[in-house]
Amino acid sequence: MIFEFNNINPSNRYERSKIIQRLFHSVGENPWIESPFSCDFGSNISIGDNFYANTNCTILDCAKVAIGNNVLFGPNVSLYTPNHAFDAVERKEGYERSLPIKIGDNVWISGSVTIVPGVTIGEKTIIAAGSVVTKDIPSNVIAAGVPCRVIRSITEKDKVGLKITENT
Repeated sequence: MIFEFNNINPSNRYERSKIIQRLFHSVGENPWIESPFSCDFGSNISIGDNFYANTNCTILDCAKVAIGNNVLFGPNVSLYTPNHAFDAVERKEGYERSLPIKIGDNVWISGSVTIVPGVTIGEKTIIAAGSVVTKDIPSNVIAAGVPCRVIRSITEKDKVGLKITENT
């Protein structure tokens, strides 16, 4: 299904949406995922309403991945639920464990962000470009860096007061 999805003309929204609905565990209204897109299974991924993922999104869903409503992913965002064993002998034998990832409502994950196993990102949060998220991030903050850490809270002063429309 991933091959089929990645080879459908982007203007064919209906066919692309049907594949995502078959592939994912649950899908809200108005999903949009740019090609190319990659995932392990798809059946462990749940997305809310108005989800948008830019190009080169990778979701390794060996465990559950829950993405809320109105979530935006920039290009090259990667979510990894599997983690190879830390012990070299176990790793050589192929041991691995997977931990879920949860992303709250109204979150913006900027470009080239990596989210590792077991992370939860709170609602209304922004993760800055290039960050590697290794620990939970609370709601309503801007977080950045490698490893990602909270920079500051989002406040009323952050409002721009200008709504972007299709004609601007």
